[in-house]
Amino acid sequence: MGRTPFDIADIVRLHRLGLEAAQPLSNEQGRALSAIGLCRTAALGGHQDVCLECDFKPVPSYNSCRNRNCPKCQALAQEHWITTRAAAILPIPHFHGVFTLPEDFRALARQYPRQIYAMLFRCVTAALLEMARTRLGIVLGLTLVLHTWTRELFLHPHIHVLISAGGLALDGSAFKRVREKFLLHVTPLAKLFKKKMLKALRKLQAKGGLQMTNGAFGYLMASLAGQDWNVYLKKAFRSSAFVLKYLGRYTHRVGISNSRLLDVTKDQVTFRTKDGRKISLHPVMFLRRFIQHVLPDGFKKIRHAGLYASSQALAKAKAFLGAAPEPTAPQPTWQEALLALTGVDATRCRGCGAAIYHVALLPARPYPSRLRSPIPRSPP
Repeated sequence: MGRTPFDIADIVRLHRLGLEAAQPLSNEQGRALSAIGLCRTAALGGHQDVCLECDFKPVPSYNSCRNRNCPKCQALAQEHWITTRAAAILPIPHFHGVFTLPEDFRALARQYPRQIYAMLFRCVTAALLEMARTRLGIVLGLTLVLHTWTRELFLHPHIHVLISAGGLALDGSAFKRVREKFLLHVTPLAKLFKKKMLKALRKLQAKGGLQMTNGAFGYLMASLAGQDWNVYLKKAFRSSAFVLKYLGRYTHRVGISNSRLLDVTKDQVTFRTKDGRKISLHPVMFLRRFIQHVLPDGFKKIRHAGLYASSQALAKAKAFLGAAPEPTAPQPTWQEALLALTGVDATRCRGCGAAIYHVALLPARPYPSRLRSPIPRSPP
């Protein structure tokens, strides 16, 4: 697909004031919108490519905001993550699991995101490691990634888990593989996950971490306890390289990318959802849904557990598998990474192919913490 002519940054610049009139923003939500609104504009500075060999017109390239919520700033970070993790992952098949919070949890996640999402990570990790320990007698390697959205941008917290198809024996004496088509029974795993989440929620309430009356909390707990919780395990991927590329699609994704925008007017934003469907929202409603997925400052949305959280255990597992230590390769420059990802050589003139010179452009104005008025989109 070609590049869309529409940009979420334009929606932010034109409708942020309307959003702030409709609801208050948290500090992290305000900073995220400010960064997105200024990304790749003259306000952040940049450079101009100058070629001395031909008359190719210099093109300004403005700096990215590098905010993790920005839909334009994740591609190189994703490739860097995949390259880095290639040295750590075990050379065996891996399962893909998904653990989803019930709908009744969503209001809590919206009000207490740091507490609820941290609880979700802990309980998913504990449930998988406990069942692997008691039923398989092994310690698994886990990589977990938090997602909070549906294709319609509704709040839908869930965790994607990459699970090694085998692990170290509990006494550390061997590495035991498991069948590629089956890891653990999903029903008891879902029940254990639910049990741990409800126990953690009770502890949070007992410590005064939730502003709920005992009656309201009891009603919520009864509702959650009476539901079946959704846990999904897909059969193992054989290639570890494919596993990394597959999970890489989840690690640095934001709620919606510019490529899904079909039309943007002053009164309506239309975007693709799934299976060829689309949805239209007022721009302020679009931004309200979008900012639900801005995580608390400093919150880690990618975590490792089991073998992947211990360099010693991981080295031992690799030794049993006969895997040679990965050589430490120098990290590619952003120009090299961009060339590998897009085929665009940022060091060469687009007109004649000669080496180009980068002339620094100073920011047009200081970076503000909050964007109070729309600014025109910078020239390409």
